[in-house]
Amino acid sequence: MDLEDLKVVVVGAGTMGHSICQVYAQAGYRVSLVDLNSAILDKALSKITSNLDVLKEFNMLGGQEIPKILNRIQFTTDLKKVATKADLIVEAVFERADIKRDLFVKLDEYCSKDTIFASNTSGLNVFKIAKISHPERLIIHHWFAPPHVVPLVEVVPGRKTSDDVIEFSLRLLKRLGKKPITLRKFSDYFIVNRIQNAISSAVFQLILMKTATPEDIDVAVKHTLGIRLPIVGVVQTLDFTGLDLVYDVVKNLGTELGFIKEKIDQGHLGVKTSKGIYDYGNRSEEQILRKRDEKYLKLLNFLWQINAFEPI
Repeated sequence: MDLEDLKVVVVGAGTMGHSICQVYAQAGYRVSLVDLNSAILDKALSKITSNLDVLKEFNMLGGQEIPKILNRIQFTTDLKKVATKADLIVEAVFERADIKRDLFVKLDEYCSKDTIFASNTSGLNVFKIAKISHPERLIIHHWFAPPHVVPLVEVVPGRKTSDDVIEFSLRLLKRLGKKPITLRKFSDYFIVNRIQNAISSAVFQLILMKTATPEDIDVAVKHTLGIRLPIVGVVQTLDFTGLDLVYDVVKNLGTELGFIKEKIDQGHLGVKTSKGIYDYGNRSEEQILRKRDEKYLKLLNFLWQINAFEPI
């Protein structure tokens, strides 16, 4: 499918939909933003205008671009009228299976058989929910709030999703300036939300047990993970801990990690052997740690400068 003249429709103008629509308009696409509630559409226009003003303040776009971006957006309550001409439908309605099911029934009726359906669900299995003809065109594009700021989009294919639709999705999202990653298969809550849900579960437990105050939990996370995660992520950090130590800790918890054991058996213990889950190219441990610490300090200095550790 040609990326140049793509006709895009975003269905749902709420928290995610208005911002996703904005991203497409910023990239030069004419996009229709649909919602059954005209008041929500009015609010969406106000939010998009405010978002663009903030981007202008940070020199992410010029002030003269804002009217052009807004002119590319059509706000409408008439789904059928815009869906019949759409090349891509982005579904961003409420995270309820019944609402999504009813919407896809309508879209299947209104749209061409070649129209691609991209759901922004954060965890529902739309491949079971959506009763559509030509299921090879259905895919998940999972954006993160706020979409006009956060780079990542998780691309999740279903068992019947075509390779062409996956490849098209990656090309399109890169053109939008996003960082798409493709899951090999559908998994509940995908990558980020699954990790975030585990964190939330631990947080709720700490609060319920009165182990710490909510404020202290945020202070603790901001001053540790908040500095480390942007640099070493959650997987590479295991290399810095040492895979042999990681294995012993996890084993004591009653869990076996076969892929970690394989690395250890090969003598790949992480940073201290210049190879673990990541390959550090025969650099010394001192060289690797120095590069890590330089990045930590640059980030820490920046976070201090903008008072990032203070509550918003």
